[in-house]
Amino acid sequence: MASKCIAPSVLAADFANLQRDIEMINNSEADWFHIDIMDGVFVPNISFGMPVLRDIAKHATKTIDVHLMIVDPDRYIKTFADLGSNILTVHYEACTHLHRTLQAIKAEGMKAGVAINPHTNVDLLEDVIRDIDLVCIMSVNPGFGGQSFIENTYKKVKQLKEIITRNNANTLIEIDGGVTNKNAKKLIDAGADVLVAGSFVFKSENPIHTIKNLKEIVGT
Repeated sequence: MASKCIAPSVLAADFANLQRDIEMINNSEADWFHIDIMDGVFVPNISFGMPVLRDIAKHATKTIDVHLMIVDPDRYIKTFADLGSNILTVHYEACTHLHRTLQAIKAEGMKAGVAINPHTNVDLLEDVIRDIDLVCIMSVNPGFGGQSFIENTYKKVKQLKEIITRNNANTLIEIDGGVTNKNAKKLIDAGADVLVAGSFVFKSENPIHTIKNLKEIVGT
């Protein structure tokens, strides 16, 4: 795995040309596929479901990073493992028994991630940080692509990095929302490891070049 990863968000792809966009990611310098699953309850939007994920996984040649923005994610942990997810991220705000959920994800052979909304304090993860493979800090309010970046994110990244270091954990920090070539370097400098880029990649004239540019900015 590259030391600093770029994960294009498939939510921003052209759904009418999904295979074309999947192949584009395969052929680019991107490291992961970031796939948002939304239920219209936890977030005010609905994205793709299981059949689309299964088809993406069939064609994808890179790590599949699935972000569940759904209530009661425990119901579907095994399903998402069977569909080909390599990393499964659940929301802190959606899990009553987070430690148990993390163990269940790992029991299915996946890496376990935890996402936190902009209003959620990173300190709440300290007690389970050694059980978390990846923390996804939402740098926009979850539910829709194309939103502007929340500036408080840099502070949260630094605070989380301190918690990870203090507990001698190997947790990766992922940033999701509003990532561009303007803030990528500052996020990496603050302690981020994985940058999710959606609209910035897919709405650019040359997505492959945009991904290459991001990789050069963050260093590998």
